[in-house]
Amino acid sequence: MNLASSLGIAEPPRPLTEYKEMIDERAGEVGGMFKYNPKVDDIVDKFGVIGPDGVRMLVMGTVERGGSGCMCPASAFLRALLRHVVLKDSSALIMDMEAGIEHLGRGTTRGIDLMIIVVEPGMRSIETAGRIKELAGGIGVKNLAAVVNKGTSADVKPKLAELGIPVLGEIPFSPDLMNADFEGKSPIDAGSESIASFVEIKEKMLEMIANFSKDEEN
Repeated sequence: MNLASSLGIAEPPRPLTEYKEMIDERAGEVGGMFKYNPKVDDIVDKFGVIGPDGVRMLVMGTVERGGSGCMCPASAFLRALLRHVVLKDSSALIMDMEAGIEHLGRGTTRGIDLMIIVVEPGMRSIETAGRIKELAGGIGVKNLAAVVNKGTSADVKPKLAELGIPVLGEIPFSPDLMNADFEGKSPIDAGSESIASFVEIKEKMLEMIANFSKDEEN
């Protein structure tokens, strides 16, 4: 819900689930039926908000309140959109999912090249990482890596190695990042010493993805 400010976007896009008339028009049918393959190939251009670095952001949306009824047309619409941008669109796509494992049960992340797990220094977080790997394998996601947040990887890395999850890098606790969060600034714009960690993580991630492509070619 606060990803926009992290990207330096002052006015975040409206969640797609708020465009109820458009979703009903494309995914709904009379009598409570819904379409599995609604038109979605124009959604990114129409509803995405462009950030300062040229990154286009979309917010999927979710159930707004308890007892609000079936989200069948909206779910079909969002699933079709994600399938399109993951499997058909040629752009690089980063999906920031809700914390937890629910999206794995729904199969939302099916077809991605690399799943990055944010792990904090503690056994509960490591156990969750293990559960994520298990569920990810169930939907065909083979490549996983971890980023250690608010700590060092010295104690965490061996535990993740036992699970077969490599570590891309670590983001140490930083008052600069905390202040940037309070001020609604992007961490990159906060002048934090952690920027070097971000760059290292990005480079390792790109290297890992490039190696996946080489393995597929071979």
